[in-house]
Amino acid sequence: MRRSVGLSSLTRNAQTTTSYQTHGSNIRSTHISSLTTQFEVFRASISAFAQSHAKEIRDSPEFRNEFARMCSMIGVDPLASTRDVGANGVLGEGMEQFYWELAVRVVEVCRKFREENGGVMEVSEVREVIEKRQQKVDGSLVGGGGISDEDIIRAVETLSPLGSDFAILSIGKKKYIRSVPKELNQDQSVVLECAQVLGYVTMSMLRDNLDWDEARCGNVLQDMMSDALFWVDDQAEEREFWIPKFGA
Repeated sequence: MRRSVGLSSLTRNAQTTTSYQTHGSNIRSTHISSLTTQFEVFRASISAFAQSHAKEIRDSPEFRNEFARMCSMIGVDPLASTRDVGANGVLGEGMEQFYWELAVRVVEVCRKFREENGGVMEVSEVREVIEKRQQKVDGSLVGGGGISDEDIIRAVETLSPLGSDFAILSIGKKKYIRSVPKELNQDQSVVLECAQVLGYVTMSMLRDNLDWDEARCGNVLQDMMSDALFWVDDQAEEREFWIPKFGA
């Protein structure tokens, strides 16, 4: 005959469960404390590395981007403010200043061409305009080095705490800077991605490749033309809608 579970047995089980929970909590607390200490040591090492290689980081886009990627992988903000990471931040005040200056130039370029491109401009085009302008002045931004698309993207990201309208869009394999509050809808993103192949699209191209009806094609093209996302060429056999290209 099975024996009933008595009150003493229930009490022992409850005590055992509580003991396991307490032990598990202590282990987690010790583990977290150890990881926190290791992280602080590692972050200090990164800061020391950044200070000793400051010139390479400022002058070489490749070195700078690889260093920033490494920081991102371990959850360290390479542009942490001076009050967050030591006397000079992780990358130092010079790098923080570099990205703020670059962000100002990005804003200037995007605003200049906003009426022509509807507030959506390819990252590489923004970089090319900035580089051409800077070469006319002193040949560099900071420390004599060039800039990369990753630098442009990182500069735009520094604007987010200000609540700006600037954001990075990924369309197909390319990245764009949106400098207006208006978001691209799904149809507009698809059409812009199609236009990247030849630089333009037509009504028949959209109908044949996307299987859209004429009304849908006409509506999205009209909206994008109104927002200056496309320029129209009526000289071809069929009206062509071109992505604007810029020089400086």
